Amino acid sequence: MIRSYKTMQRLYDVLTYSILAFVGVFSVFPVVWTFLTSLKRNEDVVTANLQYIPHNPTFENYVELWSRKSFITLFGNSIIVTALTVSICLIVGACAAYAFSRYRFPGRNSMMVGFLLIRMFPMVLMLIPLFIIMRNLNLLNTRLGLALAYTTFLLPIATWMLKGFFDAIPPDLEEAARIDGATRAGAIIRVVLPLAAPGVAATAVLTAIASWNEFLFALMFTSSESAQTWPVGLHLLVGGEFNLPWGLLSAGGIISIAPIIVFFVLAQKSLVRGLMQGAVKG
Repeated sequence: MIRSYKTMQRLYDVLTYSILAFVGVFSVFPVVWTFLTSLKRNEDVVTANLQYIPHNPTFENYVELWSRKSFITLFGNSIIVTALTVSICLIVGACAAYAFSRYRFPGRNSMMVGFLLIRMFPMVLMLIPLFIIMRNLNLLNTRLGLALAYTTFLLPIATWMLKGFFDAIPPDLEEAARIDGATRAGAIIRVVLPLAAPGVAATAVLTAIASWNEFLFALMFTSSESAQTWPVGLHLLVGGEFNLPWGLLSAGGIISIAPIIVFFVLAQKSLVRGLMQGAVKG
């Protein structure tokens, strides 16, 4: 019986690790393939014989992208819009999440459900109403307007996530701080936010990823390089059906995911702690 149990356990472990290895390779392969393609010249991408490893690797595609005048502008716009979106979602979302977590008021549950309903609608349905609003407010083709447009679909997610993190923090800690003389705002800043820091970091990472990769709103609400983001710039590289610069597009794709990977690596511990903390109710 013991040998049979150990044999079954080993088979189970082998099967588990085999599945994990397959999923890992399946997930990483597109990124590796894109990187290898970015090291090829355009004439070496489409060939009669498929080349997995470039025979003559070169960084010409990266140099050409960097030499373009719009590169710095588009990349900087993406950074600014992402930073604005994350800041708005964290500030407004933290205030809303704290209110939903600590206060009981009429319509509380309905408002929370309403936040979820907003995310159920396809983003394309929001284009015309948002376009009219931003046109009336003179926010079209501006980075602030684009950040506010992103906030419309990212703020509900941030609020729901932060509420789960605040629920895991015992209210008694705030009461103890207030007994010591701290105000409500002081207790939030000195007690709640430091304890919820991993959750705030997790929310910031997920919001930043969604904002950085967004394409539809950036394409529809911007018309010049002064406000367009990096994903729109990659789209403009496509010259036609039979003139696709695969090397440049691949290099642009690698550049696009590089900041997110670096940001994720730096915030990995906080992200994992935050997701685990948000899954536990206090």
